[in-house]
Amino acid sequence: MSSHHKNQDSVAVDEWADAPSQSQVGELDSGQEEKVTSEVKKEEVASMSGPQAVLEELEADPGNVTKDINLELILDIPVTMAMEIGRTRISIRNLLQLNQGSVVELDRLAGEPLDVLVNGCLIAHGELVVVNEKFGIRLTDVISAPERVKRLK
Repeated sequence: MSSHHKNQDSVAVDEWADAPSQSQVGELDSGQEEKVTSEVKKEEVASMSGPQAVLEELEADPGNVTKDINLELILDIPVTMAMEIGRTRISIRNLLQLNQGSVVELDRLAGEPLDVLVNGCLIAHGELVVVNEKFGIRLTDVISAPERVKRLK
């Protein structure tokens, strides 16, 4: 056995010897028990070798997410934008029977708003329009930035 391994074993034995017995723990109130647990954890951390990192506290306020972010860094990143008119589920048997002229019924009613998805995340609803003989979408309801951030979590 190496001397390093023996040292670790003796440290573990010493910690067990110093720890309160179960009967003593049963006599402690919750505040004392938390203190004993906290002290044991501090000793375990202090006994670990290696450099200690200093961590900064994180802010818990997600409402100001955009105030410190430099948006210039991401403005040119391409994203995929899709408009979804509806969905349906069909069996593979029915899928294989589809041919030219087949009609597939979707889960949405005619005139119901379309979903606007960016990289698969819903960001808005809109209605179908024609612009210069091409389809387009007029946004009727855009989901707020804080709500979009919540949906990402």
